[in-house]
Amino acid sequence: KQQSSSRTLVITFKPFKMELQLNGQSAILLNERQFFRFERFQSREERPHPCADESDLWEESFGAHRDTKPNGPTSVGMDIQHVGAEHVYGLPERAAKFSLPDSRGAEPYRLYNLDVFEFDTQHPAQPLYGAVPVMLGHDERKHTGVFWLNPSETFIDIETLSTSKSAHWFSESGVLDVFLMVAEKPAAVQVMYTGITGRTHMPPLFATAYHQCRWNYNDQVDVAEVDAKFDEHDIPYDVLWLDIEHTDAKKYFTWDPRKFADPIKMQNDLASRGRKMVTIIDPHLKADHGFSVFQDAKSKGFYVKTKDGSDFEGHCWPGGSSWLDYLNPDVRHYWAARFAPNLYTGSTPHLYTWNDMNEPSVFNGPEITMPKDNKHFGDVEHRELHNMYGFLMTMATVEGHEVVRPGDRPFILTRSFFSGSQRYAAVWTGDNYASWTNFKVTQPMLLALGVTGITFSGADIGGFFMHPEPELLVRWYQAAAFQPFMRAHAHIESPRREPWLFGDTNTKLIQQAIRWRYALLPYVYTMFHVAHTEGLPVMRPLFLEFPTDKTHFATENIFMLGDAL
Repeated sequence: KQQSSSRTLVITFKPFKMELQLNGQSAILLNERQFFRFERFQSREERPHPCADESDLWEESFGAHRDTKPNGPTSVGMDIQHVGAEHVYGLPERAAKFSLPDSRGAEPYRLYNLDVFEFDTQHPAQPLYGAVPVMLGHDERKHTGVFWLNPSETFIDIETLSTSKSAHWFSESGVLDVFLMVAEKPAAVQVMYTGITGRTHMPPLFATAYHQCRWNYNDQVDVAEVDAKFDEHDIPYDVLWLDIEHTDAKKYFTWDPRKFADPIKMQNDLASRGRKMVTIIDPHLKADHGFSVFQDAKSKGFYVKTKDGSDFEGHCWPGGSSWLDYLNPDVRHYWAARFAPNLYTGSTPHLYTWNDMNEPSVFNGPEITMPKDNKHFGDVEHRELHNMYGFLMTMATVEGHEVVRPGDRPFILTRSFFSGSQRYAAVWTGDNYASWTNFKVTQPMLLALGVTGITFSGADIGGFFMHPEPELLVRWYQAAAFQPFMRAHAHIESPRREPWLFGDTNTKLIQQAIRWRYALLPYVYTMFHVAHTEGLPVMRPLFLEFPTDKTHFATENIFMLGDAL
């Protein structure tokens, strides 16, 4: 027995199992059902007892794509029970209920970062853009947490047993690296988990205010007109965003010379009224030997490789592209240096960054992502770290912001994330669309992100795809005013939907909702400081503040903003 305070860990060696107790009562059971499996790296020749047909153990096909497995089957798995738990939560990112339903007999929950177009609100097992392998259990007596630290493709099968919620965790590769947490109160487990993975970064004040975005504001004239309209209608906002069309032929760290001929003047003009700008910078670099960033990285050998050792090339927004290998520390330093004003021509200290498409999204790849047998720094296969790719990219981008503004707090938005991403970036829920069902699922999605550390999160107001009816847009603004990250965004084919385009009555309602946000900004900012220093989420489920009230253990249509609202 290893004892600390009122927690006791009991290890049984034959059969192998573990029990974490709180105050002498069982809280978490590991391998009670004997599901533990661990497959080491091996070659075909090493395999001691081959089966009749093992072809799929050494290679698999996904449509036209073939995944070789030079190390053979390498999975790891175990059953973990939350004893006494009536509900379990976590496992973002997915469009699912906050209290996770059982999956046994259906499809297990999957963690595998993917670029999902118009994600399905009726398919909770479907993985989305980020992965946090954390499950929390709750009952009136205690709160439990399990952090399965594994960035490879992972499945979790949830089943209700007579006295517990059982989860069968299994990952394609990696090792068994599991953190167990238990306390009487949910807040204490939040503190434990963020003590392991890190507290959320303290954002600059403007980042917690209102952001205006679309794909795309057409040119500098468009930017100036939109900015002026906010003042004309007396609607506050702090940040204006530019999507991929601002670049020169979708080459990141560049500007379209015709549409954005003087980006420094544009940014300084916004800054003269206290406003900032954000530009999108994705991880795929256009395979153009005239593009200095691409060519320089290629000459240094900084790209992810194919299984055969050549630079991997796939398709994304610019067409043929290669992807930097952010696992390599030298690549992260190289990426950070690109943000220096002498290299990112046209940038100013008023410019911040949006990292999108970083699952990574590869339009012609298996499941619109990178082949698993690609190779990274240190001869590591992509399958080993897939869910961390976006995490590693944002690490490098933060370093880049430190190059531009030493000592100042960065602001970065990322679509892809992993446990610990809260240290570097805010997150949004990706490609939602203008529907009441998408609006409804936003709240449980943000609650699940918050209790697993990713508290600086929000959704595209009004839905990214399609065009919201006026009432839906108004309601979305009203809800978003009380959510951690507040940004309106829309697809390039969606009609313009700035706040003043839906008639005087709706303009006034949207203006009122945005003003609510600004009236609450000192409180919201204080709650971010609490998240940064103590590890508690900004947007909280009711059970976090009222842990013994059973009527609200599964509530997802009401939430707390901090501890007082």
